[in-house]
Parts: sequence; structure tokens; C-alpha cells
Amino acid sequence: MATHRRPSQSGLTQSARVTVLSAAAATAAAALVASPASADPHDTSSSASSAAASPATVTTTRARVDRLFEQAEQATERFNKADELADRLREEVGQAQDMAARGQERINHMRGALGAVAGAQYRSGGLDPALALLLSSNPDSYLSKAAALDRIGARQVSALHELRAAQRKLDQQRAEASVKLGELERSRAAVARHKRTVERKLAAARQLLNSLPKEEREEFDDRSSRSGGRGDTPPPALGGAPASSRASAAVLAAQRAVGKPYIWGANGPSGFDCSGLTQWSYAQAGVSLPRTSQAQRYAGRQVPLEQAQPGDLVTYRDDASHVGMYMGNGQVVHAPYPGAPVRYDPVGMMPVASVTRV
Repeated sequence: MATHRRPSQSGLTQSARVTVLSAAAATAAAALVASPASADPHDTSSSASSAAASPATVTTTRARVDRLFEQAEQATERFNKADELADRLREEVGQAQDMAARGQERINHMRGALGAVAGAQYRSGGLDPALALLLSSNPDSYLSKAAALDRIGARQVSALHELRAAQRKLDQQRAEASVKLGELERSRAAVARHKRTVERKLAAARQLLNSLPKEEREEFDDRSSRSGGRGDTPPPALGGAPASSRASAAVLAAQRAVGKPYIWGANGPSGFDCSGLTQWSYAQAGVSLPRTSQAQRYAGRQVPLEQAQPGDLVTYRDDASHVGMYMGNGQVVHAPYPGAPVRYDPVGMMPVASVTRV
């Protein structure tokens, strides 16, 4: 069944992160559309701008844009992985802090109990035991109380040992919490670093696209030459039986997502990146998938492409940095790249790395 994370006590919530990320990407793209900024030294578009009408230059520019989108998607997967780790660490830090708090409360209680016994012994311990026996009006009663005090003393020694052990355990819990807090801060830094990389790649890609003639830019955005003009219209006769009832439910969820925008770092329901779409779709079927496409690649049994059934996950490129869901009839549903909504495309649109049956 799908897992549920408890709300984070620190940092951004998932919905807040998605809002921030999508706003940052949209702002970067809008600014570049209005006034193209300078791109990375390795991703310049000056040559494309000076000869935009040249077919050879157009082809080169489109290839560079493709490469930048690929690099942005790879950085997005690293972002997702770091963000997932940060979520897990936040939960572990919270658990460690809760355990330490409970340990401190137990120690405080033990100290209070030992202090009460020590105080009682001090108040009754000023008189020599032999003299107290001679002066006692009821020796039998005194002896009984003395035996009880001996037993209390033995229990007090045991309680002291327990207190020392509890203190050592508390110190260990606090040290572990401190280590996890350090890991959390490093993971947060990695999230921010990958976010900057994605924004830089997307900005450079948009600058190159702006250097193309309008018709070439529109053709690239439509991707009609590579998607067979499919877009948000399901191809005829989507066929084949899903491998299971959960795969069938995931297929229906993915179909409902068609037309939703690509938002990097998002896993629905209003927007998706590639692995966010497949994760969300299977979550609607009660199945918890990992967050990244690389991890989803191993979330089930791998089958040959020719045996693919609706609901199977199809990963692309050698590093499995992109993923879609097979729908039958040689088609997948996927979140392609920024600016292109969730849509149908041919399963062979990119080199296939693996097909995974969840």
C-alpha cells in the first residue's frame, strides 16, 4: 500500500516545494522569453542567433536544446533523490529527538525517586542503629523497619545502575540525532545545488529555443516530428490487458493526468515530472513506488520490451533518467520536459533502458 509521511516539522512541505520550484522554473523561462540572458559557456547560442535560418544551424541548435533538456532531467532526478533523502532524514531526526526527550523524562523521574529515598535515609540516619534499638519502645517493629531499609538500600543501588545506563543511552541518542541533523543539512544543500543546476540548464535551453525562427520553435515545442502528432489525444486502439488490477488502476490514473503540465520536482496531482507521474499513478492504485526513475527501474520484475503490457514502467537512456508508463499499442504516457504537458508518445521515442512490471 502507499506509504504516508508525517508532516515535516522543519523545511518546506511537499506542496510548498512544488509551488516554489514551479514558480522558479516559470520565472526563469518567462524572463528568457522576454529578454534572453547569457547561457552557460558550454551552451552558448551566439552562433545559432547569427545564422538562425540555416538548416544546419537549426539542426545543431535543436540537438543542443535536446541535450540541455536531458541534462536538466538528470539533474531533476538528482534533485528528487536528495529531496527524498531530506524527507527521510527529517523523519529520522524527529524520531531521534522524541526518543531523547522520552529518555530525559525517564532520567528525571529516576532522579526524583532516588532523591526522595536519599532524603528519607538522611533524615532517619543520624542515630546509631544499636542505640536506636535500645531506645525503641518496640524492638520488633524497629528490626522490621531496619530490614526494610536494607532492602530499600539494595534497590537504590540497582536504581543507580539503571540511571547510569539510561544516561549513557540518552547521550548516544543525542549523538545520533546530531549526526542525522548534519546529514540533513548536507542533503538540503544538495537539493539547492541540484535546483540551481536544473534552472541553469532550463534557462540555457530556452535561450537557444528563442534563437530559432518562430516556425522551428513551434515545431520543437509541438514535437510532432518525434511524437507522431499524438499529444493529448489517445492513439486509436490502445490495447493489451494490464498485468494486474493495480496496473489497470495505475493506467487509468495516468490517463487522467494527460494534459497536466510538466513541473520539475512535482509528483501531482496538478503537475508532474517524469518519475512523479508514475509514482503518483501507482499511488492511486495503492502501490508505493520510489521517487526517482532510477529506483523505479528496479521496483518490480524486468521484462523484454516485446512483452510489455499496460502499466509497465519504461525507463530511457543508459542512466534510466526518464520514465513513462506503457499503455499498449506501442504507446507510453509520460511527462516529457518543461513546456510540454503529460501526453502520449511512441514507446521508442528514446533509447529504452528497461521495462519493469510492478
